[in-house]
Amino acid sequence: MYYTYILWSQKSKDFYYGYSEDLKKRFEEHNKGLSQSTAPYRPWKLVFYAAFETQKLAKDFEKYLKTGSGKAFAYKRFLNTEALKKDKLLGI
Repeated sequence: MYYTYILWSQKSKDFYYGYSEDLKKRFEEHNKGLSQSTAPYRPWKLVFYAAFETQKLAKDFEKYLKTGSGKAFAYKRFLNTEALKKDKLLGI
């Protein structure tokens, strides 16, 4: 399985979109600072993930989520932004 995921930075209050074949390992790498692009914004919370049968599907969905319409879709369907602003994950 391949996973597309959304992380939320408790420090910067921003989202990060990614994909991985090993979600648990990748999430740990983000929080250990092993990813240059996400290290300054630790700690991270996993707020959404979806599983796909192929790497192409996971990558395509990640690419979509990074677009304006993809972000709007994620905010409307997956992310409880009001709870996250209060640093709570209610309803996610």
